[in-house]
Amino acid sequence: MYLRRTVRRTKDGEVAYLQLAHNEWDPVAKQSKVRVIYNFGREDQLDRDAIRRLVSSLQRALEPDEALASAAGPGLRFIESRPMGGAWALDGLWRELAVDRTLAGLLRGRRLDGRAERVIFAMVANRALEPLSKLACSKWVSERAWIAGLPELDEDSCYRSMDWLLEVQNELAEAVYFATADLLNLEVDLLFFDYPANQRLDPIITINRSQSTLIEPSSLPV
Repeated sequence: MYLRRTVRRTKDGEVAYLQLAHNEWDPVAKQSKVRVIYNFGREDQLDRDAIRRLVSSLQRALEPDEALASAAGPGLRFIESRPMGGAWALDGLWRELAVDRTLAGLLRGRRLDGRAERVIFAMVANRALEPLSKLACSKWVSERAWIAGLPELDEDSCYRSMDWLLEVQNELAEAVYFATADLLNLEVDLLFFDYPANQRLDPIITINRSQSTLIEPSSLPV
């Protein structure tokens, strides 16, 4: 199907008409013939709002990337499309709580991947938006999500960053506690670290402004 434009000459000049048409093969005449499916009327009197609704309705039958590609202008080629809203909002909170700066400071002087902070954020965002395994998380970041500063991710980087996170968890918990309490004016008593089922549980840290207390996991009610 295609949009067909025909021009007729009148005493007042030329008038263009638009039609939704389709070419069909006529076996008797042994040639292709135009079949008009719908008449849109005169081009200068076209109901453009109706056209937009029709186009929008037709695009629902396409995949999102196909719909965008069909609307691309001449000389442009559609590459890919990734949702960014959820990760963008979480990244804003992450920075507001200074988690990025805290991790960057803890990372300083260590022989680690400079992307460690971004990798940890990606795993946090994945846990919040679409909980997956480390392998699936790496594919989620590389193919289906948009994480600022981290266009792609591999499984090994996830595990290395997780190991490093375990080393700095107490310092990070303290920094996040004070940032949260100051920013939201909250009474925060306990910070939990979410580990995989087969991961060894270290003591969970509870922080008050006057003291810090370690609680062994075995003492927590299940």
